[in-house]
Amino acid sequence: MIRILVVDDDDNTRMFLQAVLENNGYTVSTASNGKRALEVMDKEHIDLVVLDIMMPEMDGYEFTKIVRESQNNLPILMVSAKQLPSDKHKGFIVGTDDYITKPIDDEEMLYRIKALLRRAKIATEHRIEIGDAVLDYDSLTVSRRDEVQELPQKEFLLLYKLLSYPGKIFTRIQLMDEIWGADSDTGWETVTVHIARLRKRFEGWEEFSIESVRGLGYKAVKNV
Repeated sequence: MIRILVVDDDDNTRMFLQAVLENNGYTVSTASNGKRALEVMDKEHIDLVVLDIMMPEMDGYEFTKIVRESQNNLPILMVSAKQLPSDKHKGFIVGTDDYITKPIDDEEMLYRIKALLRRAKIATEHRIEIGDAVLDYDSLTVSRRDEVQELPQKEFLLLYKLLSYPGKIFTRIQLMDEIWGADSDTGWETVTVHIARLRKRFEGWEEFSIESVRGLGYKAVKNV
């Protein structure tokens, strides 16, 4: 069972978030500030934190900074009434994974939590499973039942990136910077060539596909 820690100094907000999360199958622990949240984490295994920013004793920024300095990659979703870009920037600088503003849209929050948990699982296990297809980051292989393909590094990293965020559109420039590096002399046309190779390599695989988005770039689609 996935356990989520809700950290907020407002009693009503804590109770609301706890009710929403428990109604969607999560186990919930709560804390009224960052200091108490750290005490909870010493006693319980926590899979994700939903975290307010403005709290007494220890605010959300300080809590996140402490967690990250301890090399803990626990997914953190900041929830705050602060809506200025500078507030969000500060949250990401100290190490939060995502940020939503109050008043809370509980459906949006649940979508973001699911995405963070999925990414955390991918990062920990270094593999993506889509039906019978398995991408193994450590061996640079994509397998399906008895079929195993070992990909060139750039091809694998490109496919892994796209399938880590199914449905998300990436521009060619974004993919170039991510896979080849921002300082690379290689032109963005290289992305087009590698996409074509991946499509040919996995032609007929029903588990996933790579789609072109006209004028924007590419996205991966999970079909199972």
